[in-house]
This record gives sequence, C-alpha cells and structure tokens, in this order.
Amino acid sequence: MGIVTTGAIIGAAAIGAAATVGTAAAKNASDKKREKRARTNKNRLIDEMDELEKNRQDVINPYEDVVSLDSMIVDNSGMLSNPFENIGVATQAAEFQAEEADIALASTLDLLASTGASAGGATALAQAALQSKRGIAASLESQEAKNQQLIAQGEQYLQSQQMSEAQRVQTAQMTEAQRLQQADVLGKEFVYGETERRQTEELNRKQAQITGEKQAEYAAAQSRSNTTAAAIGAVGNIASSAVTAAASAKG
Repeated sequence: MGIVTTGAIIGAAAIGAAATVGTAAAKNASDKKREKRARTNKNRLIDEMDELEKNRQDVINPYEDVVSLDSMIVDNSGMLSNPFENIGVATQAAEFQAEEADIALASTLDLLASTGASAGGATALAQAALQSKRGIAASLESQEAKNQQLIAQGEQYLQSQQMSEAQRVQTAQMTEAQRLQQADVLGKEFVYGETERRQTEELNRKQAQITGEKQAEYAAAQSRSNTTAAAIGAVGNIASSAVTAAASAKG
C-alpha cells in the first residue's frame, strides 16, 4: 500500500511539474514573440529615424540674397542751376522807344520848320521829347527787369519742387526696396523655422516610438526570465513536496 501511495504521489508531482513547465514554456514562447516583434519594430524605427536625420533641411542664411542698394542712390545735383545768372539789363525796348521818339521829333521839327516857328520853340519841343523818351525807356526797362526777375524766381521755385520730388521718389524707392528685402528675409526665416519645427517634432515622435519598442522588448525578455525562474522554483517545490509526501507514506 505504501508503494502504491508513493508512486501515486510521485506521478502526481510529475504531472504537476509537467503542467508547470508546459505553462511556462507557452508563456515564454509568447513573450519571445513579443520580444522579437518589439526588436523588429525598434530596428525599423531606428532606420526610419536615420533617414529622417539624413533628409533634414540644410541650415540657411536668410540674408544671402540681400544686395546693396547703392545703385539706387542718385546724385540730383545736376538738376540744379542758377536761374539768375543770365539776368541782364533790358535795352532793346528802350532803343526801340528811342527810335520811335526820334521819328516823332523829326516829324515835329519838319512841321515847325515848314510853318516858320522859332528855334526856341523847337528846342523846347526837343527837350520835351527827350524827357518823354527817357520816361518811356525807364518804364520799359523797369518792367523788363521785373519780368526777368519773376521768370528767374519761377525757375528757382520749379527747380526746388523738382528737387524735392526727385528726393521723395528716391526715398520711396529705397524704402520699398528695403521693405522687399526684409520681407524676403523674414519669409525665409519663417519657412525654415516651420520646417525645422515639424521635422523636430517628427524626430521626437520617432524617438518616443523607439523608446516604447525598447521598453516592450525589455519587458518581454524580463517576463521570459521571470517565467523561467518561477517555473524552476515551482518544479523544485513540487519535487520537494513529493519527496516529503512519499517519505511520510513509507513511514
């Protein structure tokens, strides 16, 4: 009876140990698949990250296309002149008036001579005519000089306005050119910054995925190790219990 009981105990222990080993083996096989899958995914993600690194945009110099605007700087001094340099004394009008007065005086003297008038009357008439000539000439001379002065002042004003407008246009052109260059620089900086941000985010996501797969690989490997250790411990405990039970049965 003791032999039968001992054999039964040993058989039961063997079945229990086999079941424990079988369960551990099945779990280890599952963990090994998980570990292999995690390792495969990790290696794939590392390759993808390397590709992302190789395809990152080059660092740019957003100012590389900025050029000097010195060609837009114009010397406007050539527009300037002295509008008063050719002002002279107007004499042609006076000469014309003098000729007119001479003709009138000659005609009057001829008339006096033909009528027998005295020489004194002719002299007085000539003096009056001369004075008249002088007055007319002075008036014309003054008017002509005034006209010349007004023309010069008008030319001076025109030149001043032209110079101001030329400077305004040049300043506007320079400002617009500077604005366009600055806009080009800011545009390049924006595009580069946004591209860099997106690429960095993609690399960070890829690194997080790699870290996750590493952790999964480690967890699967650790689980296999723990399962094996637990199975060995369980089998040992079963064997020990079986021996103890068999010894008790014999006794």
